[in-house]
Amino acid sequence: MLSDASLQTAGILFITIPTIEFGGLSLFRYLANRVPGYMDNPVRRGMFTAGHAHAGVLVLLALLALVFVDSANLSGGMRQAVRSSVAGAAILMPAGFFLSIVKPTQTTPNRLVLLIFTGAAALAFGTLTLGVGLVRA
Repeated sequence: MLSDASLQTAGILFITIPTIEFGGLSLFRYLANRVPGYMDNPVRRGMFTAGHAHAGVLVLLALLALVFVDSANLSGGMRQAVRSSVAGAAILMPAGFFLSIVKPTQTTPNRLVLLIFTGAAALAFGTLTLGVGLVRA
């Protein structure tokens, strides 16, 4: 059984899934309608594809982490840090991919690309901490 904190985090993550679906539908429409600024901009197309893929995979990973975090040999504060960092990575990394190249004419990412690295650091912290806590359990 999941703790109340894990259930709440899971609820928030499940609420984000329709936004990922909407993103996939948007990408499909861009492709099907050959939208300028997407089809003719390989950097933007690649960043949007990476953002969508990371969103889906990281939300699933964050949900999976919640199954294990309550069994890990970690303090209550560290368990919450794991929940927050893995779930936060599922938001920060995709946001960095999307927001760093919003304008259809952009060919290089803006400073918001740093969200990708911030999310990656949060993911590394959360998964490493969870892994150590599970090994110690």
